[in-house]
This record gives sequence, C-alpha cells and structure tokens, in this order.
Amino acid sequence: MTNTKQIELVKLQASAGQACNLLKILANSDRLLLLCQMTQGEYSVGELETMTGIRQPTLSQQLTVLREEKVVNTRREGKQIFYSVTSPEALAILQVLYQLYCPKDEEK
Repeated sequence: MTNTKQIELVKLQASAGQACNLLKILANSDRLLLLCQMTQGEYSVGELETMTGIRQPTLSQQLTVLREEKVVNTRREGKQIFYSVTSPEALAILQVLYQLYCPKDEEK
C-alpha cells in the first residue's frame, strides 16, 4: 500500500510541475495575448504584430519562449514564419480564461 501511495504522489508531483510550468508561460500578458490570437488560427509574425500591437523585438522574444516550450508550432513559407498553438493543455486553459474574462456582447 505504501509503495502505491508513493507512486501516486510522484505522479502528482510531476503533474503539478508540468501545470506550474504552463501557468508560468501563460502568466505573461504579451504571451497570453499572442496565444489568444493564435487560437483563431495560424498567423505570420507580421500579422501578429499588427493584430496585437506588440512591437517586433518583444514579439520575437515572446514567440521564442512559446516555441521553445512547445506551446506553439512554426511553419516557414518563403521568408515568412507562421505560428499556431499546438499544446492541447494551453488551448484548454485559454478556453476557460476566455469564458471567464471575455464575456459575450450581451453579457457586458
């Protein structure tokens, strides 16, 4: 019995660590804004800059974090790089955040 409880605790600790890491990634307003935009589809860096108003140096830095953490995927087409959300966990959290903080027009 004790070994089973220890195994469950180890799994729980690992899951908690993964959850904390994802929440840290989402805890940046620029990254959160970028991810919210990318839930609507795939966008180029230029499109993301125009839609979010985040300037190029900051935009590139935040997209690098998201890419390195495997939250987004990239696709190159010529000179352009397109980004899209690939993490199902991030998408699930973004959906909950949208429901909580982005009420429908009739609810405002």
